[in-house]
Amino acid sequence: MNEVIHTVNLTKHYGKVKAAEQISLSVNKGEIYGFIGLNGAGKTTTIRMLLGMIRPTSGAAYLKGEKISGGNHHVWAKVGYLVEIPYAYPELTVRQNLSMISKLRGISDKQAVLRIISQLHLDSYADVKAGHLSLGNAQRLGLAKALLHQPSILILDEPANGLDPAGIVEIRTLLQDLAANSGVTIFISSHILGEMAKLASRLGIIHNGYLLQEVDASQLEVLLCKRLLLKTTDRERAVSILKEAGYRAGIDGEGVMEIHDAEAIKHPEAIARLLVHADCPPTQLKVEEEDLESYFLRVIKETGGNYDEKVK
Repeated sequence: MNEVIHTVNLTKHYGKVKAAEQISLSVNKGEIYGFIGLNGAGKTTTIRMLLGMIRPTSGAAYLKGEKISGGNHHVWAKVGYLVEIPYAYPELTVRQNLSMISKLRGISDKQAVLRIISQLHLDSYADVKAGHLSLGNAQRLGLAKALLHQPSILILDEPANGLDPAGIVEIRTLLQDLAANSGVTIFISSHILGEMAKLASRLGIIHNGYLLQEVDASQLEVLLCKRLLLKTTDRERAVSILKEAGYRAGIDGEGVMEIHDAEAIKHPEAIARLLVHADCPPTQLKVEEEDLESYFLRVIKETGGNYDEKVK
């Protein structure tokens, strides 16, 4: 069995607030599962239940087939995690923080700390006190602590928080390498949806505590809406010409002429020829495709959700 993370109707209520409602998902070995949702959607609550930090109201979660419970401490021996704020001892240096974690985890490899410092590009900050680190480097230290014992499962909540674009690419490359070459299973939440589209092999969309949809990254291309956008000197006439030719042409809410026919999107040059021959040449012609953020917001809207808040 390749299933590493598994939840069954995982639910958490705080009084009348449904923080997570019957979440059932599974993540296989070597998979990068991207968990996306708005503020308060239930991402961190779900992650905290996976880590045993809070007890579910009902339902259950399993790591490698073993149920997560307060008395089952060995379940987390091979789990690395970073949840929200990357806590560290502020008066200790990066090296000292990692050395302490190494001792607490009983790591016998004397080179483990040096190796993870190099891997997370913290060499220049090894002897800097954690309290003096920038947000991005504090995040790197948090990731270093999560990876120090070479876990087989990584559970990360907003790991790119505070990183610059180069740092985000570095972390992406690192996580993809761990999943592809070491079989590490990664469960990750992030508000950087463009990055999640590049990183995750599967995505789960959560909203108001409910898991709305799961989709393989390989299927995303099919699900993203595409349209052909046009501009001409006579918009109404162009729409008429296109409709007479059998195309589903129209004008969107912003006054932009559009076609949704798959054949037109695949061969926009045919539309250009049609309009040129009808003496109504296009002045602009381009294919537009949804990105993950647009798709995410559309899914939320179609389920009746309010998406006028910051994605997180």
